[in-house]
Amino acid sequence: MKTTIEHIFKESIRVKEATLSKNLDEMMAAVKLVTDALKKNRKVILFGNGGSAADSQHIAAEFIGRFQKERKALPAVALTTDTSALTALGNDYGFNVIFSRQIEGLGQKGDVAWGISTSGNSPNVIEGIKKAKQMGLKTLSLTGCHGGKLARLTDISLIVPSSVTARIQESHLCIAHAICELVENQFS
Repeated sequence: MKTTIEHIFKESIRVKEATLSKNLDEMMAAVKLVTDALKKNRKVILFGNGGSAADSQHIAAEFIGRFQKERKALPAVALTTDTSALTALGNDYGFNVIFSRQIEGLGQKGDVAWGISTSGNSPNVIEGIKKAKQMGLKTLSLTGCHGGKLARLTDISLIVPSSVTARIQESHLCIAHAICELVENQFS
């Protein structure tokens, strides 16, 4: 058991180091993208499935509440929290449109659509990003593996170089926290 725990931690550290090396410039660009949008009174719209849905909610809460310091609330919303919308859209139109339909109704030109998918191939996240691009939103993605289709669609792609879902999600949270801290520092 001790060896397994040590392996998990060492693998997580290795993946985070590789993620940092591969994505440093992209993370700085993501901070600028989000900061610029928020300074123009635009919002951040986050979405994903499963653990990525939970990450979307977590990140939105960091912007709306606070990350490390007291400051004004920053507009962010996770498209994964309205169960009535999710179930109605899934039932009436199909699961693939649950994010694109919400972006169509809630998104505005200049907002940031932030899609999260560990594989980079979640059809509903891809459709959400496609709709965002059609509407003039800026787009950002967090993916894993080789980025999948999603990474090729977004303005900025942050790709965790791993195929292990748990390690990808751990790095996604670290990336998101770094972005939140640096964005927050631009606001009082």
